[in-house]
Formats: sequence, structure tokens, C-alpha cells
Amino acid sequence: AGRPEDVARLARSQERELRAWLFGDPATERGSLAAALRSVGAEVEDAYGIEVEIITVGDLRPDNTRDAKRWSALVGATREALVNAAKHSGERTVDVYGEITDDEVEVYVRDRGIGFDPDAVDGDRHGLAQSIRHRVESRGGTVRVRSTLGRGTEIGIEMPLEGE
Repeated sequence: AGRPEDVARLARSQERELRAWLFGDPATERGSLAAALRSVGAEVEDAYGIEVEIITVGDLRPDNTRDAKRWSALVGATREALVNAAKHSGERTVDVYGEITDDEVEVYVRDRGIGFDPDAVDGDRHGLAQSIRHRVESRGGTVRVRSTLGRGTEIGIEMPLEGE
């Protein structure tokens, strides 16, 4: 009880479990993109003691192996953006917004933390370059990084529904 952040993290984890047990959640069906985003959000929340607020509009399931690889890249990049925010933003809450449109899946990871200059990131830092940008772009998607010192960071990930 003397560590309120640990108590809050445990309570959020138990709340997720209780909601799933009481109400079920259609998004938790195997292969759902929305469920995968919620899962990585919960994983990062538990591992780093932050709050991850996730909103998704629409859902989809991969139709084939190529789709599964694209969605895996998108989810992996989202996880890396969340971990970066947890480690570097100085904020205790990170927001994720995901939407499936007619043409693409868009995911935005945003914190209101200290921000950074993307052009000043050392070349030996692989999180943004490899774990986010390369992972998404190698599957036909795009990544946009907007960050302002003192105002936070937003990572925008877009993955087309077709192609690769």
C-alpha cells in the first residue's frame, strides 16, 4: 500500500481480467487486430507501470500469411512506440488510437511528455529506426514522427489493407 503506482498497475490488470471474465470481449478472439493492440498495451502497462489508454475503431483479422505479417509488423511497431514512451517521455499515461478505414489501418501512439528532436537521435539507437520505421516500411506502410520538446510525441503508423 506504500507504493501507489504498483497498486494502480495491479488494479488495472485485475480490472482487465475481471471485465474479460464477466462480459467477454469479442475483440479478444484469436487473430483480431484490436485484441492484439489491447494485448501489447496491457503488456507494456504491466511491464513499465504506466497507463495505456487504447481506443480502436473497427477491427479485422488477417486473411492470409502476408496479411498476418503486415499486422504483426504494425503491432510490433506499436509496442515499440509504447515502450519508448514509457521509458523516455516522463509521462505516466500514453494514448493509442487505432482505426481501420476503407484503405488502411492507422495507429497513433501519443504521449504528452518531454518530447525530442527526431533528427538528433543517435544512429546507434535502433528503437525508432529499426523497431518502428523499418518494420513498418518493409511491409509497405509509413511512419510519421511528430515531436515537440516539452509537448510530447506522436508516432503515426499507417499500413495499407492491400499490397506489400
